Amino acid sequence: MAAENVSVVFKVYCLTVMTLVAATYTVALRYTRTISSGDLYFSTTAVCITEVIKLILSLGMLTKETGSPVRLKNALVQHIFCSPKELLKLSVPSVVYAVQNNMAFLALSNLDAAVYQVTYQLKIPCTALCTVLMLNRSLSRLQWFSVFMLCGGVTLVQWKPAEATKVQIEQNPFVGFMAIAIAVLCSGFAGVYFEKVLKSSDTSLWVRNIQMYLSGIVVTLIGVYVNDGDNVMEKGFFFGYTPWVCFVVFLASVGGLYTSVVVKYTDNIMKGFSAAAAIVLSTVASVLLFGLQITISFASGALLVCVSIYLYGLPKQDTSQLSRKDTDTESKQKTITV
Repeated sequence: MAAENVSVVFKVYCLTVMTLVAATYTVALRYTRTISSGDLYFSTTAVCITEVIKLILSLGMLTKETGSPVRLKNALVQHIFCSPKELLKLSVPSVVYAVQNNMAFLALSNLDAAVYQVTYQLKIPCTALCTVLMLNRSLSRLQWFSVFMLCGGVTLVQWKPAEATKVQIEQNPFVGFMAIAIAVLCSGFAGVYFEKVLKSSDTSLWVRNIQMYLSGIVVTLIGVYVNDGDNVMEKGFFFGYTPWVCFVVFLASVGGLYTSVVVKYTDNIMKGFSAAAAIVLSTVASVLLFGLQITISFASGALLVCVSIYLYGLPKQDTSQLSRKDTDTESKQKTITV
């Protein structure tokens, strides 16, 4: 899928929305899992409902894109009902994303939002490795340097973890970091896999989303049955749901769609600024809402993470053109000398 030219205003809009959604989702999810009063909802059902909402929104966007009910019907018949192989292909990232989303709930039940946000940026080196291995791309020295800088920043964050003073449930930081590790691996693989599928054909982005979300609903329903089946049968699918939980589900749905839009329209610089800004916003929110105590090591690590994200997103210099220019210059000098 070829890159499409969009206006600067649209890119700024995407940057703003991505930043606000990422920061708000992290803090809101943390609040619903640790501080919010009332019965604790089942995270597996929240992930399943998120997939359903994303499917509905994607159907709406495809309806707008096709422009008529007849074209919409033809697109669904051609790419959904008559393409079982394509559905199977998109079921791979569906499974991986389902695991990632459940790990996010587990991690934010055991770690502060700011620690989670910074540590989760390890998905960048994981994505870099997957990109090199799966898409046969190369990374510049500056990008690899930023990867190691990111690892150093995350190490500082975990060296002396910041403490939250208003959390009402028992937490296990080790479980939280293990959940983040799994989520990072899932994010790197699923993101690169989905990009490869998107750019290997001219199929509409929204069609690909529908294919993926259909598989995602099936996968998450299986997850509900396996992990919380008995409790859901006893207490109900929407047990523990509050307006805050519905807000979290809404943010997760919007964030998922914007992830797809970012893959199509934006670049690494925008995603880097968005991630860095989300870290700052979620940290400030954690100070205000959860009584987070910022340590020197945490602040230093967060700064390194933000800088490394920015450096990683800088465009690579086209060395092939430089080498050609050097060759042309040398040949001209030789001609003049002769």
